[in-house]
Amino acid sequence: MDFFSINKQAGEKIPLEIQRKNWLKQFLKAFFVVFFTYMSMYLIRNNLKAAQPLMKTQLGFSTSQLGYIGFAFSITYGIGKTLLGYFIDGKNTKKVISFLLILSAITVMIIGFILSAGGTFVGLILVLWGLNGLFQSPGGPASYSTITRWTPLKKRGRYLGLWNTSHNVGGAIAGILALWGANVFFKGNVYGMFLFPSLIALAVGIIGLFVGKDDPEELGWNRSEEIFNEPIEQENIESESMTKWQIFIHYVLKNPWIWTLCVANVFVYIVRIGIDNWAPLYVTEHLHFSTKDAVDTIFYFEMGALVASVLWGYISDLLKGRRAIVAVFCLLLTAFAVLGYRYGTSVSMINASLFCLGALIFGPQLLIGVSIVGFAPKKATTVTNGLSGTFGYLFGDSMAKVGLAKIADPDSNGLSLFHYTLHGWSDTFIVFYIALALGVISLAVVAYGEERKIRLLESTAQQKKS
Repeated sequence: MDFFSINKQAGEKIPLEIQRKNWLKQFLKAFFVVFFTYMSMYLIRNNLKAAQPLMKTQLGFSTSQLGYIGFAFSITYGIGKTLLGYFIDGKNTKKVISFLLILSAITVMIIGFILSAGGTFVGLILVLWGLNGLFQSPGGPASYSTITRWTPLKKRGRYLGLWNTSHNVGGAIAGILALWGANVFFKGNVYGMFLFPSLIALAVGIIGLFVGKDDPEELGWNRSEEIFNEPIEQENIESESMTKWQIFIHYVLKNPWIWTLCVANVFVYIVRIGIDNWAPLYVTEHLHFSTKDAVDTIFYFEMGALVASVLWGYISDLLKGRRAIVAVFCLLLTAFAVLGYRYGTSVSMINASLFCLGALIFGPQLLIGVSIVGFAPKKATTVTNGLSGTFGYLFGDSMAKVGLAKIADPDSNGLSLFHYTLHGWSDTFIVFYIALALGVISLAVVAYGEERKIRLLESTAQQKKS
């Protein structure tokens, strides 16, 4: 386990001017490791979606069996975010997620070998795919931890936003890359869609173990706040003398801002997944679009998400770390963009609406994660971010997939909510607006807490100067 420790160097004092001059070069090493590691996790996650048609035609899997396999990933992924996040905090998270990517790649490689033998082997593949979900679950929170250790408050939003594009890139190319590899190297057999991307992920994981540092102090440098002349937040000072369990109890379980952000994340997930997951089926059944036009909806939503990842984090930096109020603004604009999606009838109008929705709803998705790390010490970044992910995945994701499916399914009896039955595609938008309203309220409360924290830091910095 010493390999995964943060090895802080206590060597000769390096002048801050030298540290500032070399900061970007050293930071980018760590940044690109967590960027490509998380991107590679999507290569061996979304490949299953792309492989499903061939798994049915070549190997005889049923739709229900594939659904169970995907559900296993969702459960282990949601639980693992908090469970593994707790154990990872305080470790070298850059190395940990590189190692977890290696384990994930080996697991997917085994699935490929099993599929190459022919037959379904549903139970075994379900267990292995669930294990893949467990290994991947801390990927996002751990990446936040590494970037947070390196960046001061005034630069954090833009770099976390840039990192956030890793899953857009990985998700977009996963299916294309898996199918290309299967066709070129495995004669079009579906098991190649598991073997080829797992080999790429394995290489990325091994390289990531040995490139870059997880913390400036591993180079014998000062903390990132000291390098950029920012006051160190009180919780980061106090947590130095506390055990991991004490930090978890005091700064996570007893922190109302963390729980409020977790709840807000549920409402954001309902809207995000509700649109992302069901857009192709919605435009096919409700608007009678062609299959090609239905598939294109995913592209426009993801392109909007790419814009959001780059834009909103940077804007929140310009506002001196006011993440929650920017997220509130995004949700209010989302309410208007939903109108275009609901009442649009042409392909161009729907695609324009989906682009705007992607560019808006991914703002709060990103900023909740950035905000939550500001309310806890750096030693608890992974578990706090993981906790919000667990809430979003287990409650928001499940409502968006299961609840909205029950409402939209013409063969079901709908979903009763406060003695009112929601049924049909039009009623799914009622759920969106309820989620948006509750999300705005939750984040407005957090915005108040952020404002108090920012003013306290400004006052501390002013006293230090005087």
